[in-house]
Amino acid sequence: MDNKNLTSCPVCSSEMMITEYTCPKCGVIIKGRFKLDDFFKLSPDQLYFVKIFLKHRGNLSEVQKELGISYPTARNRLEDVAQTLGYGQVSTQKTHAREILDKLEKGEIDAKTALKLLKEVGVE
Repeated sequence: MDNKNLTSCPVCSSEMMITEYTCPKCGVIIKGRFKLDDFFKLSPDQLYFVKIFLKHRGNLSEVQKELGISYPTARNRLEDVAQTLGYGQVSTQKTHAREILDKLEKGEIDAKTALKLLKEVGVE
């Protein structure tokens, strides 16, 4: 079993806890109850996204190019990572604004319609 990212119990799905650290050089062992960092909550796909995001110093345009995904998809993945780390959801207003801008980018609506919709959700 690959336990590189074993963060939940394979039997009951509860969050795992580290109970022992061992120094490979001198053999000292420290026992206790150590909570996992929030980064361990990320899925392997989310962790890979974060690595690419950091590689490109937060430039989502470069991230989307490397991953072969659209800019809105890259932005949504970043939002998903932020939520997993506990940074909460973006306001409903921002979410609606993103959806409108995504439709504009895809050519599903024109600029005039986008402006009208943005005003309706309170974005000026």
